[in-house]
Order: sequence, then structure tokens, then C-alpha cells
Amino acid sequence: MGGGGRGMRVVREQSELEASFSRAVSEAKSAFGDGTVFIERFLDRPRHIEVQILADGQGNVIHLFERDCSVQRRHQKVVEVAPAMHLPENVRQAMFADAIKIAQAVNYRNAGTCEFLVDQLGRHYFIEINPRIQVEHTITEEITGIDIVSAQIQIAAGATLAQLGLSQEAVSKRGFAIQCRITTEDPAQGFQPDTGKIEVYRSAGGNGVRLDASSGFAGAQITPHYDSLLVKVSVSGTTYEVARRKMLRALVEFRIRGVKTNIPFLFRLLTHDVFIAGKTWTTFIDDTPDLFKLVVTQNRAQKLLAYLGDLVVNGSSIKGQVGEPGLKADIVIPQLNNRDDPNGAPLNTSVPCEVGWRNIIVKKGPEAFAKAVRAYPGCLIMDTTWRDAHQSLLATRLRTIDMVNIAKETSWAMANAYSLECWGGATFDVAMRFLYEDPWERLAEPDLECNVVQRALRKLVPNIPFQALFRGANAVGYTSYPDNVIYDFCKKAVENGLDIFRVFDSLNYIAPLSFAENMKLGIDAAKKAGGVCEAVVCYSGDVADPKKTKYTLDYYLGFVDQLVAEGIHVLGIKDMAGLLKPQAATMLIGAIRKKYPDLPIHVHSHDTAGIAVSSMLAAAAAGADVVDVAIDSMSGLTSQPAMGAVCAALEQNNLGTGIRYDDIQALNLYWTQVRMMYSCFEANVRASDSSVFEHEMPGGQYTNLMFQASQLGLGTQWSEIKRKYIEANKLCGDIIKVTPSSKTVGDFAQWMTSNNLSAQDVLDRAETLDFPTSVVEFFQGYLGQPVGGFPEPLRSKVIRNKAKIEGRPGESLPPLDLRKIKQELRAKFGKHITDVDVASYCMYPKVFEEYQGFLSKYGDLSVLPTRYFLGKPTVGEEMHISIEKGKMLIIRLMATGALIEGTGNRDVWFEVNGEVRAVPVEDKNAAVDAITREKASSDPGSVGAPMSGVVIEVRVKEGQEVKKGDILCVQSAMKMESAVSAPVAGHVGRVVCKEGDSLQAGDLLVEIKH
Repeated sequence: MGGGGRGMRVVREQSELEASFSRAVSEAKSAFGDGTVFIERFLDRPRHIEVQILADGQGNVIHLFERDCSVQRRHQKVVEVAPAMHLPENVRQAMFADAIKIAQAVNYRNAGTCEFLVDQLGRHYFIEINPRIQVEHTITEEITGIDIVSAQIQIAAGATLAQLGLSQEAVSKRGFAIQCRITTEDPAQGFQPDTGKIEVYRSAGGNGVRLDASSGFAGAQITPHYDSLLVKVSVSGTTYEVARRKMLRALVEFRIRGVKTNIPFLFRLLTHDVFIAGKTWTTFIDDTPDLFKLVVTQNRAQKLLAYLGDLVVNGSSIKGQVGEPGLKADIVIPQLNNRDDPNGAPLNTSVPCEVGWRNIIVKKGPEAFAKAVRAYPGCLIMDTTWRDAHQSLLATRLRTIDMVNIAKETSWAMANAYSLECWGGATFDVAMRFLYEDPWERLAEPDLECNVVQRALRKLVPNIPFQALFRGANAVGYTSYPDNVIYDFCKKAVENGLDIFRVFDSLNYIAPLSFAENMKLGIDAAKKAGGVCEAVVCYSGDVADPKKTKYTLDYYLGFVDQLVAEGIHVLGIKDMAGLLKPQAATMLIGAIRKKYPDLPIHVHSHDTAGIAVSSMLAAAAAGADVVDVAIDSMSGLTSQPAMGAVCAALEQNNLGTGIRYDDIQALNLYWTQVRMMYSCFEANVRASDSSVFEHEMPGGQYTNLMFQASQLGLGTQWSEIKRKYIEANKLCGDIIKVTPSSKTVGDFAQWMTSNNLSAQDVLDRAETLDFPTSVVEFFQGYLGQPVGGFPEPLRSKVIRNKAKIEGRPGESLPPLDLRKIKQELRAKFGKHITDVDVASYCMYPKVFEEYQGFLSKYGDLSVLPTRYFLGKPTVGEEMHISIEKGKMLIIRLMATGALIEGTGNRDVWFEVNGEVRAVPVEDKNAAVDAITREKASSDPGSVGAPMSGVVIEVRVKEGQEVKKGDILCVQSAMKMESAVSAPVAGHVGRVVCKEGDSLQAGDLLVEIKH
């Protein structure tokens, strides 16, 4: 009895004998009811060779040659080969003779296997005869052509070998055969059996491939109660190498999804040098840890189906989406008119244009670029369509694929553009957090063979400079970072294709000492990375209005003096809210041009009030070298002024941009379709709003804050929020408002609205109110020092006993060990982690980890056309999705199954390239019970949620003593965190909330007995 190596123990020391013997006896009794064990000589690194025999019980015995079963794991065979490689002929013949002799001695009748071990000196040792068909009998059948199963049955029925036409002389072998056993075991987890439902099952086939299947089929439920074997794969070929390669091909053809299999391990095994040489031994797997350096399949198609299935069952999970995409047809790519003959064939845009301003940066450097820009006789443009335009209009939700699709045409149409703004600002965060794509894909990608940067957009637009919005010491994040992180980030950005850094500080941190400690870091990092440094003056107020005395013309000129002293290449004027009126533009740009005749000036504004076209024309006339515009269908309102209007007007003013009107209209056809498709992210902004001159809300924040307000249940109070925004800004000291300082004011305004607080209420009750985290950190000084300093005594009342930050917040932070971080990320997420992934992690650790978790579940969705990324497919709809060059998935939704009781899942059925696949999807609406939460009472110890949101941290337990002001829990809503503190001292009677709870304003959090 026994088999499969069960109960075997190796004893190398006499002291181990008794314990090993006892364990073997115990296991034998438990498994077979018989505690008999055999003690055998141990052979180190032997080969396991078995001889297949057939005997008819009448003294007639033949062998069907041998099999090499040396590749074993824990004494269980994994891969078998027939015949054995490198076996001396005299040893082979001796084993044949012994096998026949043993069978004849017992008058054996049946098919059987005589098993031997062969040591390193070529000596063979008899182990046992297995009186049955072995799993690996298939490869003997392949090399002999004899049906062993049929022969065994006929012998059992009384036939003799002679009657079957079998004699030793008649048996011959041909070529080689290999068998692999495909099991539902996970080699990465010590071959632990995996269970679950097989979602996809596609097997191999073709000449010389044999399959002996078990329970392998789509829909099969793999349980822990049966053997893990799915299918035996046997291949045959004229030589050992031919058979080995055929097995590799067969393994590659298998597609088994839903459960883990040992295929990656088998592939690694068959490509190992020892196996290739045919010189394995019984402990080869245990002795070779390299075999477990597995190449794991990407499983792209099934992960993609998992996302589509979730979309079908639960709808889009993209934050901010309301309804379905407005366009579900293919977007038409426009053609550009022939430059030489408007009536001739369209311009060939199959390859990108090579002529453009970027060539100067690449060949001559940033200084030469700045001089060339200043020498240009007209006014250049920067197109914001790829960043600020969609950030202002579509909640930053534009995906990379929709830029890629028009990139080559853009390289021709915008060849004379100063730059394309495509990076930085909110796009870096949103790409990972909401679009589930890598923000670095919008730049360049390392080519593994030559280590040259070539990524999607940079490769398609090699001629136009790429520009990013860069938050100085905060880079593309919202907090402070160690200096080495900022320098490393800028270096990687330039290496990956970024050209121009628009560096700003959210508070125009201007005091001489403070400036050197704050904005200088971003300027220095951009320059040392080799990029063009466009340092920014953030514009607020109105220099043409003598009643506004804080942000005056002299103030801005003084700020420009400090920027010029830092050796900047270009000066940027960033009007975040659209406050720059034509007369103010004339005064400001004219004064700067007069003082600095050689300094390139680049002006940015928003069209919230509807005057940005006029302001840009005035700026150009006053001496600006570059103005910002957006393609017509992505312009206006909170975005930038219309490209077509500005360019047409500048042409008549002898300040031509070098951009053809016909080309603008051609691109506009594309972006009109794109905006229609993304209409599900549009804010309800239908017209210009000149009240921006009062509330000074940045364009990008205007639409985002409107959306956030609706999510927090404040949508009907939008006018009130705008009024509170004005009050919150004054409470902060009338500050420059651009991310992240604008976020502080926005959080402040929403908090005041939701708690029905006036500015006077805040001043009177500041010592007892629980302010949003961003407001507290602003008053602490985490964003730097505002112009004119912090208002007192409000600052002290808000921060109470918290530390005041003097100087640059990141100055005292120790450097991060980027190599160590990369090692840790690779250990956690896999070897695909690159240096730019480390940079992403340093900016947004939690967001990056969540993004990697999403990739693990759904794969890279950047290849998915947007209409399928956002919109539910319909039954019968066929989707063509290119996952890489030459690999197309043709997917058709077939049906959605009924709800499976007890699991809350539904099966969604797809057809993928002609094969049916089922995807189990959790129906998130199936098991949702209505929950009525207890509300806080009027008792001071009954602490309620200050606003709607999610509890992200609970800091107290029942029975704990608390003092007035101690933090009880932290709540988050739309990226705004708010600490809830104890209004009274006492002990905690009840903690009603827990981490992850979604609450409405007023829901009970904690009860304090006082």
C-alpha cells in the first residue's frame, strides 16, 4: 500500500531514526490502516527510472522501454520523459532484464511498472512494481504506438501477448515524449492547492500534442476535496529537443483563469539548463531555488473582462461621473489640409512632425530657447487642452488615450506652439486616483533595450515642448517633501520628456528670506534637471483699481525682481481666477516689459468672467511673448480663452501665432466629439460669471467645488458657498488662491456653509470649533507665509497648542532612501516597479498603493477606449480592444446571469475572440440594507459628524478619559479631512462610529459622559 512518496522520511543521522520511524508509522496507519514500513538505503541525487511491462500470466513478459521520472517534488512526479536521456545502454538493458525476471518469478499478469533508482555511479536499485497503469503511461504509448490500457483490459479478459501480436521483437520505440501534469496548485505559495471557479479554459492542440483531461472546463468548480490535477499534457517529437519545445508551445497555448495553476513553474522548469541537458535527479526541484523565479502571465484579457463585468452590473465607479457618456460612437480623426495645395490630398499625418520649438531646447538648451522666444516677432500660444482646460471643465478626467489618438495631428497643427500643457497640477493625482492610469505615460517611457526614453505622447509629438504646472517645493503634490525627492522628481520628468516647468508658490511667498527658502527650491530643481524654468507670479486683486491696495503694481514688480535674480528663463503671469482685466493686463505687462526688455513673458488666465480673450489681446499688445488658449470646444467659462478667436485677432494685430486657422478648426472637430463623450463630468456651468471679481475663485476650483458641494449635500447652496468663500478668504488674510492654498479657502467655505457659521461666528468661537485639517495646517504655516502674515488672534485660536511652522516646511525633513523604497515597493507589488513609480509613490503614497491594487485586480485599462471605460456595453455589442501592437481582443457581451444566492454575485458572460468566458461580479446593490443611524442630541457630550463624509480614524475607546479638545475621530469628505474633538471633558460612554463608516452631517459619533 502507499504511493506518491507518502510517509517517506530521509534519515541522515542516527539520532533522527526513532522520531522519523514513529512519524512514518503513524502516517501509514492513518492513511492505510497498516503501520508497516520499510527501511531502505538512501541514495543522494539519484535518477528515478521505471520500466513499463506487459505480462499475460502464462510466463510471457515484455518491456515497453523505460521512462525517466526523476523530476519530482516531495517524491511526487512532476514531469516524465521517455526514453531516458544519458542512460548507459548496459544499465538500461540490465533494468529491462531485471524487470522481466521479477515479473516472471511471480507469474505476473497485467500492465505494470517496475521502478528503479540509479545512482551517480550507474548502479540501479529495485524499488517496487506498481501493479497498475501509471499516470505517465501516456508517453510510453507515444513512443511505442501501443495502447497499454486496451492491452491490459484484453489480458484481463484472457488474451495472451501472442494473440495481441505483442512480442519483444515487435516492440520498437520512435523519438521522444514528455508529459507534464497541469494542476491547480500555486507554486509561489509552496504549491498550495487553489480552489474556485474556472472562468476561462482553453487547452493546447496540434500535431504531437495529447491531452488526457480531468475536470478542466470553463465553469468547473475546483474544491479542496479532490485531486488538483486538471489535465495531463503529453507531447512527442523526433528528438528530445523537439519534444521539449513542443511542450513549451503547448503550455503557452493554455489559458486557465479563475484558479492558480502550476503552468508558470512548468515553463520555468522546462527552460532550465539542467532540464534542457536532460540531466535531472529526484531532488532537482528542491535543490534548485531558481526554478521558483516564476514568469507570471499578465492575464490581461480576463482582468479587462472583470472591469467590464463590474461596469455591466454596477455601473461606472469613476468618481464624479453622472450618467452615461454623451457619445458612444467611434470618434472621427480629422484630416489636415495640404499646406501647398488646399484642394490637393490631405496632409500625411501618419508620422509626427519633426519641426518645432522643442528642437531648440534639445539642441541648444533652455537659455537659447528663451532668447528665441523673445526674438519671435509675433505672439506664441500655449495650448492648455491637454491639462488645464479639461481640469477646469471636466474635473481633470481626460484620459491619456484621447490625447494619444490626436497626437500626431496635433504635432502638425500646433507645430509653432510655444508648448502643450499636459502634465502637473491635479492631473498627476487624478490619473492614478480616478483614471487608474500611470501619469508618466503622458511623457516618455524607458526602452528596455537601449534605455532611451520613448513613451506615448513624447514619441508622437517630438517637436512641441511639453509643459507642466509645478507647485514649487510641493512638486505635483499637496504637501511638503524632502529636498532630494523634489530634485529627483524633476530629473526624472526631464529624462522622460518634460521640457518646461511652470513653477509657482501658492502664496507668492515673497519675503526675501522666505522666498529663498520656498520657491527657490522648485526653480533650482527645474534648472538642474535641464528644464526650462518658467517662474510664476500668481495674480490676484486688480492693479488697475486704486481701491485695492494689497496686491499693487509695485508689489508685483518687486516679486518679479526676486524671480529674475534667481536666473529664471521665462516669467509666467498666472491669473488663476480670470481677474486680469484688459487695462490691468496693459499696465502689468507693460511695466514688466519696460523694466525687463529681454525677459520672455507668458500670460495665463481663465475666462470665467468672459473677458479673457480681450485680456490676452491686451497682454500681447503690451509685450507678452506667449498667451494661453484652449481649443475652441474646450475653451471659455472656467477654461482658457478660445484658440481660434485669439489667434485670428492676433493675426490682424500683426502679432501672428504661426498657427493656421484651418488646422484649429480641424482639431476642434475632434475635441467637440471628445467633450460630448465626457459630458458626464460637466459641471452645471452654463454661462460666464462676473462675480468671480468678488470671490476670486480659481477656474479649476470653481467647477470642482461645485461638484464637491453637490456630493456633500450643499448643491442648492452654491450661491451661499461663493459668499462664504469671500468670507473665508478674508479670514485667512486675503491670500493668493491657487492649489493648495485655494483648497484651504474652499474647505473653509464648505465647512462654514455646512455648519451655518458666519465670519463673526468663526472669530467669536474659534477656540472651540473643529476646523478642517487643511485650515489648521494653513494657519500653522505648512503652506508657507501669506503676504502680510497671518491674521491674529485668529491664527493662535485655530492652531491652539499646535506648532507654528517658520520658514520652508520641508527644510527639516530628512532625505528619503529612494533605493530602499524601490526595493520595498518591488517586494510588495512586483518587479514591474520602476524609478518613476518610486517618484509617484513619494508624491502620493496611499494613492499609489491603491492604484497598484487596482492594476492587480483589473490590469492596465489605459488601452480601453473611453466609451467602454465609462459606459455600460449593451448585450450583443462588439468591442475591438488593442492590448498591444498585433494583439486585438474582440469582445462581445452575451448575457448577465441571475443573482447567485448566498454570494451576492452574478456571472457576466462574454465572448472573447470566439471563446465564451464567464466573469463572476459582486452585485453591490444586491445586499444593501437600509441603515438608519442615530443622530446626535443637544447634549454637549453627544458629538455628531460636522459634515457628510467617511470616518478614516477613530482615536478613542469606550471608557477612556478625554479632556476638552482631545481628538475623538477624523472624518474625510472629498479629500478634505476634519478632526472632531471633544467639546467637554469626561469619559467615553459609547463609540458609535468605526473606520470606513459613511456618515451624514449630524450622525452620532461619540457620547461623552460628563
